[in-house]
Amino acid sequence: MESTKFKRPKHKGSPKLFDNPILEKLTHTHISLPLIIFGVIAAALIYYGIFEKGFEVPMMVLLFFAGLFFFTFVEYIMHRYLYHIPATTPRRQKISYTMHGVHHDYPKDKSRLAMPPVLSLVIATVLFIIYRAVLGDYVFGFLAGFLIGYAAYLAVHYSVHAFKVPNNFLKTLWHHHSIHHYREPDRAFGVSSPLWDHIFRTMPRKSPRQQRAAVGTSIDD
Repeated sequence: MESTKFKRPKHKGSPKLFDNPILEKLTHTHISLPLIIFGVIAAALIYYGIFEKGFEVPMMVLLFFAGLFFFTFVEYIMHRYLYHIPATTPRRQKISYTMHGVHHDYPKDKSRLAMPPVLSLVIATVLFIIYRAVLGDYVFGFLAGFLIGYAAYLAVHYSVHAFKVPNNFLKTLWHHHSIHHYREPDRAFGVSSPLWDHIFRTMPRKSPRQQRAAVGTSIDD
């Protein structure tokens, strides 16, 4: 059974994760860095796919949106099963806290709202190798969409924690993620979209009216 343990988050401060100053510095990332890096990489992949591999634009668009959609699924699975891995041993507890638990304790620590670019680039390289082996040259459009999906996730996640709830259709994402942080950590795993929460039945248990009343301004406090 997934844990429903709730601990009151801290809205100030930034905890130390590593004694090594280099490792500690690498855990802090300005949000603009990954957005720029992955935006440039995605553009390069699309350019190469069209001008070097000869893909037609409609095909690249289709591959791009396929990768984007696939990312939303990976985002959900990673958040639910990896970031919230049960801390059944001290080692698991340390890994879980370093990867994601620290974010739940300090949700307003803006420098830890994105994976360090160095680690992200390593993962992107591994994904390219895997997807290239599976998809062949289709990887150029697919991975471009996947990386833009990741960048969009980062942008949404940062905005939810850094800015006030907007008075438009995007406020649903603020409410959804604030429920995960402040009320039901075993629910609402989708950040960029609640789609997979609907599919896998992990939507919040509360009614929409109760959600708004309970967490409408939680992230802004």
